[in-house]
Amino acid sequence: MKVLMFGWEFPPHITGGLGTACFGLTKGLLHQGVEVIFVVPKAYGDENQDAVRLVNASDVSIDMRNSIYKDYWENISYIEVGSNLIPYASPEEFYNILNHTQLRGSENYESVLSKSYEFSGKYGQNLMEEVQRYALVASTLAANNNFDVIHAHDWLTYPAGIAAKKVSNKPLIIHVHATEFDRSGENINQNVYDIERFGMENADIIIAVSNLTRNIIIERYGISPEKVITVHNAVEPSSRSDFHFEEKHVREKIVTFLGRITFQKGPDYFVEAAYKILQKDPNVRFVMAGSGDMLNKMIRRVAQLRISNKFHFTGFLDGENVDRMFSMSDVYVMPSVSEPFGISPLEAMRSNVPVVISKQSGVSEVLKYALKIDFWDIDAMSDAIYGLLHYDALSRMFIKYGKTEVDNMKWDNSAKLVKEVYIKVLS
Repeated sequence: MKVLMFGWEFPPHITGGLGTACFGLTKGLLHQGVEVIFVVPKAYGDENQDAVRLVNASDVSIDMRNSIYKDYWENISYIEVGSNLIPYASPEEFYNILNHTQLRGSENYESVLSKSYEFSGKYGQNLMEEVQRYALVASTLAANNNFDVIHAHDWLTYPAGIAAKKVSNKPLIIHVHATEFDRSGENINQNVYDIERFGMENADIIIAVSNLTRNIIIERYGISPEKVITVHNAVEPSSRSDFHFEEKHVREKIVTFLGRITFQKGPDYFVEAAYKILQKDPNVRFVMAGSGDMLNKMIRRVAQLRISNKFHFTGFLDGENVDRMFSMSDVYVMPSVSEPFGISPLEAMRSNVPVVISKQSGVSEVLKYALKIDFWDIDAMSDAIYGLLHYDALSRMFIKYGKTEVDNMKWDNSAKLVKEVYIKVLS
């Protein structure tokens, strides 16, 4: 079985859990005998291709004389983005939609339709230009490759998946790692929602990363329950036998938040919980690792609470630096307001770090050995963190059984379920 798969990022060049999930899933699919052609906007040459054949969309030329592109282009709108955007985060400004007629004479139109196009692979001002060009590349690849099914990850690749389906008449599976309601709450961007819904309506089957996400797809996008299947994420096994290798250089216990510093991740609740804990025990340090549109607000709030001497902002961490941060941590906290799944707690538990997670997360559906709280309940959050810091027997239990629990959450198991989806859609 061969799959044409579309994703916006692939390790080591990632901004969040999406690329990590794609990597783990493709490795698992290889073990299930599934061949994957994975298409990214921009390949850097250092990606691990042991499990996939990575296609760099920047290397694909477009012949606009071919009728397949004309048919595709006549049926899309072009969306110009006026702000930086990443797959999970809400945009800071509304989009300006330019219809096909307006676009005809624009530089962007000529750029998208040019024979050659260099993708940035970033989430910046030209994002939607790249999304539409990526869809045209999908048409080319679908017309010139043999495959059985199409698999598109998250909304940035839905237009590509639909274009490939129209050209090949092969079934389309979309994989929902997050929705606009996760990114923006009730203040959704209508244009992103419309792209998501259009992708869901055109898909033959939808894979959701949790039952939480599945319910959102059914209730907020009006999709039939029979069409939506839950396949939980997993975590890559680690080759390191002992994660506690990094010297802390401080005597205090360390509590870590690691993720995008945005509304969705609940960083403000983490700061307030930190303040409550420090009122009872000043011998604790708090780390907020990541970047995002709420970073400056969090820095100001920490200063207002006069806890700056116990609070550290590291900026974005990746790869080995994430492992180093976990190795120094005594507790990991994920207080997400809405988390479709959440791979980072699994990575922390794999590193022998006990975790506190919000009940409003998909990963809470599958974890037994994690302390679960409502994201808004700062008292419960601070009590959970305090308990893990001060009751050694509690901490040791969660470390021991949590590590075993996570070690059994393998991408091979998730990939087996995804392969069953492929077989179902082909039958």
